[in-house]
Parts: sequence; structure tokens; C-alpha cells
Amino acid sequence: MPIRYFHPDVAPTLWSLREILQLRRPTQVVDIGANPLDEAPVYGPLLTAGLCAVTAFEPQTETMRAISNPLVRILPDAVGDGTRKTFRKCQHSGWSSTLAPSETTISVFSQFQDNSRVVSEHSIETRRLDDIDEVPSIDLLKIDIQGGELAVFSNARKKLADAVFIDTEVSYIPLYENQPSLGEVDIELRRQGFVIHRFGEFHFAMVPPLKLNDNPWIALQQVIDGDVIYVRDFRNDANLDDDQLKQMAMIAHALYQSWDIACRCVGLLVDRKSISADSIDAYLRIVNGLLAKR
Repeated sequence: MPIRYFHPDVAPTLWSLREILQLRRPTQVVDIGANPLDEAPVYGPLLTAGLCAVTAFEPQTETMRAISNPLVRILPDAVGDGTRKTFRKCQHSGWSSTLAPSETTISVFSQFQDNSRVVSEHSIETRRLDDIDEVPSIDLLKIDIQGGELAVFSNARKKLADAVFIDTEVSYIPLYENQPSLGEVDIELRRQGFVIHRFGEFHFAMVPPLKLNDNPWIALQQVIDGDVIYVRDFRNDANLDDDQLKQMAMIAHALYQSWDIACRCVGLLVDRKSISADSIDAYLRIVNGLLAKR
């Protein structure tokens, strides 16, 4: 499986790529469900380089670390379809959701019982992403809200119209009651002009009653959930403006090792005379340098 996070030698190349692209604004990242369970967010390389601005949403404010980075803004809103929901706080904060844990799934995967146990409930008002003025634009949407992703996508069609990447968690086995399937998510995002670029990390689980070494967390082949990365359909380049091509190139290169996508964007920009004619050669030197270090 391809490496999920960035190649360690990519970071020093980002400012060089910025100059090649003549990119004059930071990448706009929106992180919905920014509960800091992941110490290395996928957009980390851009943030470390000072090349992005992050708007992070997390209603579980007690789980958020104190962040002093001026490039990161944290909002306590729950993003969804704009209606009032019941928020279920679970024993493990990563399970907390506006959806109830699936009794069918938990009854089979008994190792999830403790983490998924609902310890409290309260009513929250969700906000449609299209209605949130604090988010004027999006280049990359990172989202992980335990089954609520489809409601966000279908209520963010205006804000996502210019986005070029979406990095979303999906479940292959429903972990929550009435959780939309990967197929439903895929149909919605394809309607909005995205295609699957690649799969990220997969999370597997042991199907009981089998245990290996008496440890229920040792897994075999049953995939439970994971990340899917969508990209704006690059085949229809006439529908992509120069700014989208520049952001697509930067995100593809910096975060996903998708140097082919980045190179295509550079080539299209050269054809449009939006960047220097020698930009492809300059970019290929960067890629060849990275490949030589593998």
C-alpha cells in the first residue's frame, strides 16, 4: 500500500515548488472533526512550512490541545446539515458522534464495546458549511466525524465548488446506526466533480470469536474503516482555473506523493502560459531528486 503520509524529503522542496507555481497565497485547509487523536495531520508538511492556513472544527473542545500556531484557527462548531442533533459522547472520544453506535456491529465486534459506550448525551446545533462565513474558501477538506460526513458534503456544494482535494474517513462496516455507506458518499462527491484518487490507511479488526495470542486487537483481513482521498476530476482541465491547478499541484506533491498529478498541473499551467516555460523541467528535477533518495 502507498505510504499514507509525506515522504520525509518532500518538505525542503515545497518552497521551490511554490516558486515554480508562482503561488502567492496559502493553501486553505478546513479540518472538520479535528479531535487531535492523530499527532501528524495529513496537512502537516504545508503547516510546518508555513504554506497553509487551517480552520479546524471540533465541538469536543476539551480534547483539543492548546495550539499557538497563528496559521491555525479552531472553532467549536459541529458541522452538518444545519439541524439540531443529539451528540453522543462515548467512552473513547474518537467514537463520539451525532449517530448512535451500531448495535449490530458492536454485538459482533465485542472488542469495541468499551470504547463505543455512550457516557453522556446533549443537544447541539449543527451548521451547514455553506452558511459558515468564517470559511470563505476551501482547497483541501479533511474530515472525520464518525458517520456524519455525507451530511457535510451535501450541505457544502457552494464551498466545495473550488476545492481540489477531499480527505475523508469512510466505514466499510457500518459502525453507527443509519451510517451512510461508501457508495452513497462516492455518488455525492462524484456529482460534485470529484473522483477517487487513492485509498489511505485501512483499519482492520478481528472477527470474533477467534483471538490470536488471546488479544482481540490483533486483526486479520476484515477491513472496518479508513481514509479515501478524492481529487477534483483532472480529466476536465477546462473546468479548472489556474488557481485550482496550482493548489492541486501543491497538495498532490506535498501531502500524497502524487507527483504525476502535480506534473500534469504544471504542464497545463505552462500550456496556458501562466507559469514559466521551463517549469516542467524544474519540477522534474525536484521529483528525480526525491526518487533518488528512496
